[in-house]
Amino acid sequence: MGNNITEQDKQYMREAIRLANESVERGGGPFGAVIVKDGEVIAGSSNSVTIDNDPTAHAEVNTIRQACRKLGTFDLTGATIYTSCEPCPMCLGAIYWARISRIFYGNNRKDARDIDFADDFIYEELDRSLDERTVPIIPLLRDEALVSFRMWMAKEDKREY
Repeated sequence: MGNNITEQDKQYMREAIRLANESVERGGGPFGAVIVKDGEVIAGSSNSVTIDNDPTAHAEVNTIRQACRKLGTFDLTGATIYTSCEPCPMCLGAIYWARISRIFYGNNRKDARDIDFADDFIYEELDRSLDERTVPIIPLLRDEALVSFRMWMAKEDKREY
């Protein structure tokens, strides 16, 4: 797929930006995203964290959920996401889990920080060891938790993802 940017790419990004603008007008966050596959817009959404009282309701996550429902799959291989801002760590993780093939973004994380959306602290936390993180991460009952992993490994009819 490469990094060639087409007029069509710009059109899809403008749609993501439009969704971000519309979100601000409706009381949501200033973020929008569109997922395209095979030249067709599969889904488009905006940030609804404050509207839905859901900290995971970022534009990219909302759009991935819509696209997966529409296509009936959790695998968006071959799709491209256009997002009005560089994805935060949560959204980037969701994009990778969905196997989206390309990411285009408008604003960068510095632009987001400049309007008080600072994702840098999460990137910094991920670089720290578990015992140095701000939020304690404490292992507990690993032997009991491993049972479900063993069950999964032994299951012959599992749907891999």
